[in-house]
Amino acid sequence: MINASDFGRDFLWGVATAAAQIEGTASQYGKGPSIWDTFTAKNGKIKKNHKLDPACDFYNRYTEDVALVKLLGFKVFRFSIAWSRILPQGRGEVNQEGIRFYHNLIDECLTQGITPYVTLYHWDLPQALEDEGGWTSFSINAAFNTFVSICALEYGDKVKNWIVLNEPFGYTSLGYMLGVHAPGKTGLSNFFPAVLHTALAQAEGGKILRAEVDKANIGTTYSCSEILPYTQSDSDVLVAKRIDCLMNRLFVEPALGLGFPTADWDVLEKFQIEYGTWRLQDRMKFDFDFIGLQNYFPLTVKYNAFIPVVQAWEVKAKSRKKPHTAMGWEINADSFYNIVKQFAAYPNIKNIIITENGAAYHDKLIDGKIEDTERIEYFKLYLNALLKLKKEGVNITGYMAWTLMDNFEWAEGFTARFGLVYTDFHTLKRTIKYSGYWWKEFLKG
Repeated sequence: MINASDFGRDFLWGVATAAAQIEGTASQYGKGPSIWDTFTAKNGKIKKNHKLDPACDFYNRYTEDVALVKLLGFKVFRFSIAWSRILPQGRGEVNQEGIRFYHNLIDECLTQGITPYVTLYHWDLPQALEDEGGWTSFSINAAFNTFVSICALEYGDKVKNWIVLNEPFGYTSLGYMLGVHAPGKTGLSNFFPAVLHTALAQAEGGKILRAEVDKANIGTTYSCSEILPYTQSDSDVLVAKRIDCLMNRLFVEPALGLGFPTADWDVLEKFQIEYGTWRLQDRMKFDFDFIGLQNYFPLTVKYNAFIPVVQAWEVKAKSRKKPHTAMGWEINADSFYNIVKQFAAYPNIKNIIITENGAAYHDKLIDGKIEDTERIEYFKLYLNALLKLKKEGVNITGYMAWTLMDNFEWAEGFTARFGLVYTDFHTLKRTIKYSGYWWKEFLKG
């Protein structure tokens, strides 16, 4: 049985959250609307038509929740700053109540001996900026840079660990190409400009933090999945390579100074030509102190000529009779090991932190207890793979479980429970699950 001490005394153990998923008070205390407030108000966009408010009411209960982080034994708390809580219109007038809230949250973490890791953008774009085109508009970069500067100047004396963006491929593909996440836009004509402006934002945000925050430790996070061809046919191998370009390489390679991965897919080559991205290669480059990797599942794909552009079709874990979570995501710790190895092979990545990893199950509160033994087994598998990576010399310095408590899981609403703590969404009472107590014991070791 492994425990935390096997990873070394300096290894960081934390839990991760996001403002839109936990805070609530979406239209209170001076906060402006975000794209997720708008999106969730539309019928049929979210499972069971769940609404964003009050989520977990973290805004009013943060002292209780930070105390839970400490009680479970974690030393790091990752949370995000809601852009429209600081700048209700995305730019212009600053909301002092929002500024004060994050000061109070940061102070509470430091008082409890917990290190804050602050994410600047976790998908909740101010609606006022989306009305101008959001991430598809060139004006987004100036607005984002102003937001980063405000946060750096306000909190930089207390917060030294920063994450510029959360999963850029996630919000550009789901929100600006497939339309299943906010703001619900579709097509390559939205996706490609959103990709370009996001690649610029991750680098420029990092440069602002470097200039404004003394001794800053600066990272950004990427969702990643090992992409596996369903068969070894030429067509399946080809589409697996394309999906790898999109899901794993599209944003890390510009940050490393390599530009977009155009050589392996002609669609990306056309994107580079049309948008002149080679001229922006230096602007998209930034020397991050760490890269955050967020892994939940591998993806097995096969060629399908009827799918536009990518011509790839996912072969789901259930149909392949592979173990999977309540969301149908394949459980595969060997694949987690492989994809981390893939990223670690880039010579310019100095340090990796697993900034999210976890699983959703159909948790039930019975007699005041949540016996989520499947989640415990999941964490054991993935932590063993993590230890193997560390022993092989991969410079991984931390791991953050997703997530502290059950919350608003984007398009899944409140139906997907990932938390170590059970949230009753009627009473908002928190109850530690068996997995939470398991982590407490693991971290003692």
